[in-house]
Amino acid sequence: MFHPPIRLMPAQSGTVDERDSTGRLTVSVIIPTLNEAGNLPYVLNTIPNWVDEIILVDGRSDDDTQRIAEILRPDVRIVHEFKKGKGAAMRAGLHAARGDILIALDADGSMDGAAIGKFRDAVLAGAEYVKGSRFAPGGGSSDITKFRRFGDRGICYLIWLFFGSLYSDATYGYIAVRATSLDALNIDSDGFEVETLIGIRAIRAGLNTTEVPCYEASRINGVSHLSVLHDGWRIFRVIVGERMRRRHRALAN
Repeated sequence: MFHPPIRLMPAQSGTVDERDSTGRLTVSVIIPTLNEAGNLPYVLNTIPNWVDEIILVDGRSDDDTQRIAEILRPDVRIVHEFKKGKGAAMRAGLHAARGDILIALDADGSMDGAAIGKFRDAVLAGAEYVKGSRFAPGGGSSDITKFRRFGDRGICYLIWLFFGSLYSDATYGYIAVRATSLDALNIDSDGFEVETLIGIRAIRAGLNTTEVPCYEASRINGVSHLSVLHDGWRIFRVIVGERMRRRHRALAN
């Protein structure tokens, strides 16, 4: 069955559905890190004050990442994950979070924490999974190369071809998920391919999904750990593996 393109939320924040005894849904922000001490002053200072919990996932850094985080945000929770890879760090942080809305962003300064409100509002409007997009109307990037953009288009096409839903951006790691939907994603990937895996699992689980436009800035300090060819191959393997798994389940039924 064909599913239409992922619905886009408007760039501006909408009316917030606040619940709580105060009725408000709580928000946890998860930040995977590896030697990002030089970027944390910017990243942590962009996170809105109303965020209930900040989780920094680290364990393999050999710089002052943890110390800087604790100085800047004494309330930060440090989660140590010694298994290598962004996917392993995201999985550890998401499962350690206590909030109702879980939002993950990178620690390199390329993602603006001020956009967290758009992700929260999309969940409050009914989304179970929210995907940040650099290529949706209102989004943009000062970092992506033409080769990587071409590759992302190819990945979006394969996801549409194999799973029937069309993302505008398949490899961007700014995401939000309702805590009650986290188990449906069953994250079991350790590398940068985790972003594509989560998007596919959201489709397969039938989660109410939307995209919000985001702007990607260039990394502030340090060197990216992304390897275009190596990680591109891992993404391709994830797509094919998920397609085969879907086919096997269909045959079994």
